Amino acid sequence: MPTITTRDGAQIFYKDWGSGQPVVFSHGWPLNADAWDDQLFFFASNGYRAIAHDRRGHGRSTQTLNGNDMDTYADDLAALVEELDLTNAIHIGHSTGGGEVARYIGRHGTERVAKAVLVGAVPPLMLKTANNPEGLPIEAFDQIRAGVKADRSQFYKDLSAPFYGANRPGATVSQGVRDAFWLMSMQAGFPAAYDCIKAFSETDFREDLKKFDVPTLVIHGDDDQIVPINVGGLRSSKMVKGATLNIYKGAPHGLMTTHKEQFNADLLEFARPESRAAADATRARRGDMRETEVTPPPA
Repeated sequence: MPTITTRDGAQIFYKDWGSGQPVVFSHGWPLNADAWDDQLFFFASNGYRAIAHDRRGHGRSTQTLNGNDMDTYADDLAALVEELDLTNAIHIGHSTGGGEVARYIGRHGTERVAKAVLVGAVPPLMLKTANNPEGLPIEAFDQIRAGVKADRSQFYKDLSAPFYGANRPGATVSQGVRDAFWLMSMQAGFPAAYDCIKAFSETDFREDLKKFDVPTLVIHGDDDQIVPINVGGLRSSKMVKGATLNIYKGAPHGLMTTHKEQFNADLLEFARPESRAAADATRARRGDMRETEVTPPPA
């Protein structure tokens, strides 16, 4: 299996399909690179080099006891980018992976970054605090910790329902999709699965978002039951200068699966050099636009 070795000796597994401009995908908790297979194949089939890694402690990467925090995740991503010598890369992060991308830019800058996409992402800060009253109470994350400790297998089975919106009336999410979620989740080591809850819920990304100076697309479902849009996408899109916000009406957290066709098309349109959204974002960063453009949701 292809891996890179980090400074502390952890082996980070990655997939590397196709050739062309690199598109790097960072997955959510408690999944792994397989969660991006549809997008990896799609981009590799459309002239891009599609790359996704298993975060440390997840999937096929080393199950480290330590280092399950956003700074280390970002440094691991930087190590992957440097080892593969990726330049002009488009970074796409979902949920916790969106936090990883934000912290990567915050710590390592955008010299190797062309564009960024945050999908149902945890930034700017999920936890409710005195200076972040829009966040979720600590009890919500304590419940996740308790579920993982008590019976993580059953917890993941149950979590797959709100993750994909399978608990909504008229939902057509297959059992196969939910089973795949469980399978990927069970490949995460216990220390990483547990510690990452603190990482994705308590890490403050507000200063990281201020350092974004590349065209950025924020995608969020307005029925996201895991990272509510008013906690995540609506706020982060205002903090990243010139960001484009694309709201998916009725979409859940796992919209890259439930809304795959629309999602892939939107990502490809943004990735292309002639992308209108990217051009608008560039103009906004230069002060040529006063407000963030809101892309109409898909029908």
